[in-house]
Amino acid sequence: MHITLTMALLAAPVSAAAPVPAPTASYAVYDRITHQVTGRDVHKPIRSASLVKILIAIEQLETRGDDPRIEPMLRVSDDNAASELWVENGWEQLVVRTAERLKLEDTRPPEKRGMWGYTAVSASDVVKIYRYVLEEAKPKVRHTIMGHLQRAEKCASDGFDQSFGLPSATWKPAFKQGWSGFGDPTKPCVDRPRPRVQWDLDTKSPALHTSGTCWFSIVAVLTLHPEGTTYEKAAKRVTRLTEEVTKYRC
Repeated sequence: MHITLTMALLAAPVSAAAPVPAPTASYAVYDRITHQVTGRDVHKPIRSASLVKILIAIEQLETRGDDPRIEPMLRVSDDNAASELWVENGWEQLVVRTAERLKLEDTRPPEKRGMWGYTAVSASDVVKIYRYVLEEAKPKVRHTIMGHLQRAEKCASDGFDQSFGLPSATWKPAFKQGWSGFGDPTKPCVDRPRPRVQWDLDTKSPALHTSGTCWFSIVAVLTLHPEGTTYEKAAKRVTRLTEEVTKYRC
């Protein structure tokens, strides 16, 4: 009986392959003239990847003062600088304090205190972070952060090309990108990429984000992609979406 059942199962037609999961995206665009926000799933929580580095910079500047590590952390998204400042500013409590101070609704610290890139954020909160820097932070804080983001470089310290999204879709933005789960870059854009933090090698739901300012808008585009998606493919998707949401704005 068991043999008959097994043969019947083997002879049965193979079902069609399951459809490949589609990437998911949430975004928010804030118009600094009309003060209106447009977007999709603006409160959807998603891991921040390197976008949390803006919160690290805010906390460092507002409580401990300027630090030379802020420049590489923001301009070339240097993970080593971020990790050091994260620890020195209280680990996950940095997120708790800044979320309360900036009145962020969806931002939560990572479950494992050392994994700063797993801080939860939303497109709405990313916009609020930029609004705080531009509208409420002291001039020294604003000029330092926005100055570095305006001079963000094409190539990140870990060898990834960070010119996707806003830098490709808009003119002269100040921007901060985030990526996680893509392994090592297949074609590093620097000769000797700096090693990334170990947890960033996770390959589940690769994340790719673009955020920043262009003209009179603040933009946050947060995306998750099916496992196995290449960085290059995800970058093209994010750039196309950014072009759509910033059309006639930037």
